[in-house]
Amino acid sequence: MSLAAVLLAMAMLLTGGRVRTTRAPTADALPAPLAGDVDDPLAVASALDVFAACLSSGMAVAGAARATAPFAPQALADVLGRAADLLALGADAATVWTTADAVGDPRVDALCRLARRSASSGTALAQAVSDLADQSRRDAADSARAAAERASVLIAGPLGVCYLPAFVCLGIVPVVVGLAGDVLQSGVW
Repeated sequence: MSLAAVLLAMAMLLTGGRVRTTRAPTADALPAPLAGDVDDPLAVASALDVFAACLSSGMAVAGAARATAPFAPQALADVLGRAADLLALGADAATVWTTADAVGDPRVDALCRLARRSASSGTALAQAVSDLADQSRRDAADSARAAAERASVLIAGPLGVCYLPAFVCLGIVPVVVGLAGDVLQSGVW
């Protein structure tokens, strides 16, 4: 009898043969979105994708910003929430996105510039926001690649310190001792 069968039999004895099932979570049981709890480099890109999808589907900018804000990181959520409120009140779009410039996040600042440009020139905002999300993803990938390269450089030092003495003691010293023994026995000295 295999170990797995023995463990299964013990589990059946301990639980009395009852099997517990779980139900799939309903929409009411899903957790609320966590805005800004984790420093995810791709969170802004995914929020910008949601914003672009809302705009592409024909939603007004205020509605799209309101729909995106709960799922965005905190800095972007604040800007989108404020913009949605001001646009719903009838504020000028160029003014709404100008006041949001003080966040300091370059991706949020880029979104504000795109929205101001769209408001003044009438260009479509959805494609520009989608391009900004793609750029944000590329920046996150470049940042991850640079961190991995830094880690590989930092790991090389301790590995060299650990393995080099072992290599010398186990690889080079026996060869030198063996050659020295042969040289001393041959009478060259």
